[in-house]
Amino acid sequence: MTGILVDADACPVKEEIYKVALRLSVPVIIVSNSAIRVPAHALISRVVVGDGFDAADDWIAGRASAGTVCVTADILLADRCLKAGAAVIAPNGRPFTTNSIGSAIATRAIMADLRAGGDAIGGPPPFTRADRSRFLSALDEALVRLLRGR
Repeated sequence: MTGILVDADACPVKEEIYKVALRLSVPVIIVSNSAIRVPAHALISRVVVGDGFDAADDWIAGRASAGTVCVTADILLADRCLKAGAAVIAPNGRPFTTNSIGSAIATRAIMADLRAGGDAIGGPPPFTRADRSRFLSALDEALVRLLRGR
């Protein structure tokens, strides 16, 4: 079954996900560590996992499959979902692929080492309207591709 799994705690594009999912009649599961308000609709559900380390990631990765689109900014979760056969899109619209995930993991490790060494490297760039637009296009494209393939 085609569906969308959302790593929702810090996801800035939940409204966009609902919009695309409802238009295409695709179920959405919002996964978070705390209760998040979701629209009252049969296609949209939420799962609140425990506070345990990576609880939401584990829940999502355990249900990711070739019929799902996972939305996450977490590179390690993206890797797990790709290995399960899912399509994965970051909230900025960048798709994670089997070809790109290795370099993303390596960059993440380098940045973690720099931060651990005390280097002030800053955070990610601010989320923009262009990111939101790119995300909408990427999600629509991924879902249409999955729906055609069923």
